[in-house]
Amino acid sequence: MQSASDRHAYPAHWEADVVLRDGGTARIRPITVDDAERLVSFYEQVSDESKYYRFFAPYPRLSAKDVHRFTHHDFVDRVGLAATVGGEFIATVRYDRIGTDGMPASAPADEAEVAFLVQDAHQGRGVASALLEHIGAVARERDIRRFAAEVLPANNKMIKVFTDAGYTQKRSFEDGVVRLEFDLEPTDRSLAVQYAREQRAEARSVQRLLVPGSVAVIGVGRTPGGVGRSVLGNISDAGFTGRLYALNRAFPEDLKELDGVPAHRSMRDIEEQVDLAVVAVPAAYVPDVVAECGEHGVQGLVVLSAGYAESGPDGRERQRELVRQARAYGMRIIGPNAFGVINTSADVRLNASLAPEMPRPGRIGLFAQSGAIGIALLSRLHRRGGGVTGVTGVSTFVSSGNRADVSGNDVLQYWYDDPDTDVALMYLESIGNPRKFNRLARRTAAAKPLVVVQGARHGGAAPQGHAVRATRLPHATVSALLRQAGVIRVDTITELVDAGLLLARQPLPTGPRVAILGNSESLGLLTYDACLSEGLRPLPPLDLTTGASAGDFHEALSHALADETCDAVVVTAIPAIGDASTGDAELAQALRSAAEQVPGKPVLVVHVELGGLAEALSAAASTAPQADRKGPGAMIRPHPIRPLDFQAGNPSEQPDIAQGPTTLIPAYPAAERAVRALAEAVNYAQWRRDAADPGKVPEYEDIDEKGAAQLIGGLLARGQGLTLGTDETCDLLGKYGIDVHRALHAPTPDAAADAARTLGYPVALKATAPHLRHRADLGGVRLDLADEEQLRRAYAELTELFGRPEELRPVVQSMAPRGVDTVVRAVIDPAAGAVLSFGLAGAASQLLGDMAHRLIPVTDREATSIVRSIRTAPLLFGWRGSTPVDTPALEELLLRVSRLVDDHPEVVAVTLEPVVVATHGLSVLGASVRLAPPPARDDLGPRTLPTY
Repeated sequence: MQSASDRHAYPAHWEADVVLRDGGTARIRPITVDDAERLVSFYEQVSDESKYYRFFAPYPRLSAKDVHRFTHHDFVDRVGLAATVGGEFIATVRYDRIGTDGMPASAPADEAEVAFLVQDAHQGRGVASALLEHIGAVARERDIRRFAAEVLPANNKMIKVFTDAGYTQKRSFEDGVVRLEFDLEPTDRSLAVQYAREQRAEARSVQRLLVPGSVAVIGVGRTPGGVGRSVLGNISDAGFTGRLYALNRAFPEDLKELDGVPAHRSMRDIEEQVDLAVVAVPAAYVPDVVAECGEHGVQGLVVLSAGYAESGPDGRERQRELVRQARAYGMRIIGPNAFGVINTSADVRLNASLAPEMPRPGRIGLFAQSGAIGIALLSRLHRRGGGVTGVTGVSTFVSSGNRADVSGNDVLQYWYDDPDTDVALMYLESIGNPRKFNRLARRTAAAKPLVVVQGARHGGAAPQGHAVRATRLPHATVSALLRQAGVIRVDTITELVDAGLLLARQPLPTGPRVAILGNSESLGLLTYDACLSEGLRPLPPLDLTTGASAGDFHEALSHALADETCDAVVVTAIPAIGDASTGDAELAQALRSAAEQVPGKPVLVVHVELGGLAEALSAAASTAPQADRKGPGAMIRPHPIRPLDFQAGNPSEQPDIAQGPTTLIPAYPAAERAVRALAEAVNYAQWRRDAADPGKVPEYEDIDEKGAAQLIGGLLARGQGLTLGTDETCDLLGKYGIDVHRALHAPTPDAAADAARTLGYPVALKATAPHLRHRADLGGVRLDLADEEQLRRAYAELTELFGRPEELRPVVQSMAPRGVDTVVRAVIDPAAGAVLSFGLAGAASQLLGDMAHRLIPVTDREATSIVRSIRTAPLLFGWRGSTPVDTPALEELLLRVSRLVDDHPEVVAVTLEPVVVATHGLSVLGASVRLAPPPARDDLGPRTLPTY
């Protein structure tokens, strides 16, 4: 029971779950009057040294006055937060607002003294750093801008907490005490520190789930079959290197072992530490299991049990309580309704999943929110014949089920610096925190490829069991933003695997030029056409004829790889007449040998019903056991090729023969699939090069940021949200150097004539009614009216065609130079954040959806790319002999709009339409701006785990 404060209601929104440095979790919440006993108990467990550091003197116990002071807060000038595990305090922090004289004060004083106390057993877990982030956010909310802390010089740990936080600070030494003062406004360095700590903590929390030293399966049936017994068998059969236990409260008391695994009735019966618990009991019994695990010190849970949010409102509440209970004990959860986790590392060999076979070890990390899709992906990667073939293995696999706690974001944090994972493949049905996913994806993609396929794209709602933020952006826009972050976005599971195979096996191409060679002219032409369709630049195919030998392939491939005019090679092959198996092995060896002699360029093979070739291309590199097959039809396995770098006669420099050759060549059953995968690799490689120099957000001397802020504040004082009028829109945009052509209302012909005289002829007459606005094709616009006679005639025509002036809402506007009509939009989406969009006005953007999108703030290089990334971009650059328009002016306009929305998040929507881009300069003929209180940005606050 949380009691009300002295002056303010209990701030429940300050409660948060956080991941600590070691991967465990803690709950941070305000301290209230109900916490007196917890505070006393906590203080008794703190060492005398820590107490001395806190109070600068021996302080063995808290007095009744101390307890009252430390538990009674007004949540404004006096605030205390506690970090708890299992409901008990492990650390506290408080601030007291002070004035310039250092004495207690109230607002408008904007400085506060801050002090921490961390239980000795929990020091070094990053608790104080997390508390500093949260107490800092609370202080900013209460208009406190600066913290001061006094620390004894010997208290190095606490001094390090403050100095490492990244805030701008001052340090002084007086009377034997170090005084630190620091501003609470986030800086680039403080955010970088926060993100780095977040990555380490969340990666460690996933590592505890994927690299356990011991596992207990809870809910193992006494008879074969059932989920628990199956998972126990899968873990045992995979050769798990740690300790394994089978648990079921229904086991007979005399049962000590089951299938060679120690059997117990309860977690309390296990004397050793248990790191991971796999829960396979009915949902009704899960709370008791979680409590037992938490009391035993289990670090994480994989909950296979169903009956949670996927089953309806009652299940959703059951799921929320499951997460709350597990986090209270410092545990993280994969699931519920999960398929399980796999780690193929030789040091772990964990198959805590429902997959009956352990995947082959490899370099691909796999995440799936759907168990069924996870099975399909594992099967595709494991299969050696048909479809995308060849031996490609998995490093780790996570199926998150309802994704109540551990999500794709957490797994990305783990994969980012996982040395065993080179490529990340993800099947997502929802993205719980798009802003964070975009940030993590951008960082991950800069280090290793990230391929994503998103299911439920057109369902209109999140899958059952998934809680996600609502987005108003169409799927195409979300996909474009993911690509901007370096994500390789594909549409199908087949494309996901195709791209993953290439990226896991081959180097990235340095450009789009593709050499094509093979023994089928027709297949070569199909590949050539596919390259053109995907935007690649194929060279003329080289036909080796159907009589080509393995040596011919080797020579042709070696020559192509050495050619500086190509960046990748696609080899096409059709079955040879005769003993195909032997030919397959010889061809595979020839191709691998050539690729190893001239490394650095990707090689792909397109094969048609060539049963053994794909297997032969990579079989020698398999780390999985392979049965020796003899007899008719048996494949003759080639010997591994020694790379030329190694010198014969020096055994210490020879490659490990068991690992096979260093070059694995992916094989595809269709030219279109191979080329599509190659095109994704080309685009990703280009993104990597561009990401190395992302550009900068330029400064413009004529921008009046403070004036715009004052104008916005005054306008918002009228209400919570409003669309600005014409004059207000022009005024606000003008403060950012964006000039809008004046449009004067013309409710009568005489008013139209007066407006034209004010603006000067020639003018345009436009109907601005919603059904006619931006619809020149309907005839609601009259251009180049040279005098009053033409203007009055046009006015009469419009009213005769479309109705009375009050229905048409006519305006008069001065003529702009001829050019290309474009549209610029910016919107703040509650899920994705601020997005800038650009396209050509009219049918191109409205009917065909030809729009480009970038996250705000946009850099100069991104402004250049957004203009060129729409399909109709050639119209801006002199298509069919037309005069190119002023794209630098257009790019500057995009950058100014980006700055406006980034500087003032209250500007939730901007539309400039049409923007006529002429040969020299541009004209903004229409503009609208909407203001509203900005959506809350959890990505700028302290680290927290999501709550659903």
